[in-house]
Amino acid sequence: MFGLSVPALLLVALVLLAPFSWLTWLSLFNASGALSSENYARLLRPAYINSFLSTLEVSALVTGICVLLGYPVAYLLSQLSQRAAQILLVFIILPFWTSVLVRTYAWLVLLQREGIINTWLKQLGLISDSLPLVNNLTGTVIGMVHVMLPFLILPLYSSMRAIDPVYLRAAANCGASPAQAFRQVFLPLSAPGLGAGSALTFVLCLGFYLTPALLGGGRVAMWSTQIADAVSKFANWGAASALSVALLVVTGLILLLMRWGVQRLGSSVGEH
Repeated sequence: MFGLSVPALLLVALVLLAPFSWLTWLSLFNASGALSSENYARLLRPAYINSFLSTLEVSALVTGICVLLGYPVAYLLSQLSQRAAQILLVFIILPFWTSVLVRTYAWLVLLQREGIINTWLKQLGLISDSLPLVNNLTGTVIGMVHVMLPFLILPLYSSMRAIDPVYLRAAANCGASPAQAFRQVFLPLSAPGLGAGSALTFVLCLGFYLTPALLGGGRVAMWSTQIADAVSKFANWGAASALSVALLVVTGLILLLMRWGVQRLGSSVGEH
């Protein structure tokens, strides 16, 4: 059996371990090409710490909003007939057919001070002056949620679709109300899909560069921006590699923590 897994292990080593090892090796050299821990010591500077905390905050905020918006949509999809669900899924995956750059520029047009959204709000009498919706956190979150939402809905819908309705009927036969059946049966069974979708969304947000750069206007500090600046502005591949290694390590730790949290959520909700 082990022999059959050798090709897969070699592929993983080639695709994942080799680039990570190369990044780690590059991170050990400073700008002058000498072996040094300077690149990792630089990560403790306030600017990098604030950028990292900002990245975590934005990623958590976007993931939370995607969960609030995506869970009801995925639940609706799971309750529809197969044909109706497929039609609705087309609209959900439709953004995948358009590049992130085009979608981000579209939001830039919609959210600017004289854009469509501010114009409509003025015409409706809801505001008297244009709202600042771009070049700040608001525009960044809106653009990122639009891009990330399908990544949460699809695995969550797949998990919900696999839940056997017999379990819910059995709960109803035992006297459980629809709310109790949802909380004690459906929610724990959908927890793996929720965890997978949330983890995927959060990890992708950690490395997001284009949308925060355009809609944030440089005012939303993201870790990916620091990596890009280290390469494009300073041509410091060692610093960029150290930043990348730190991001990968922290991402792995966060994924383990999220997996543990989802398992605890599923077990605790099921007990009650």
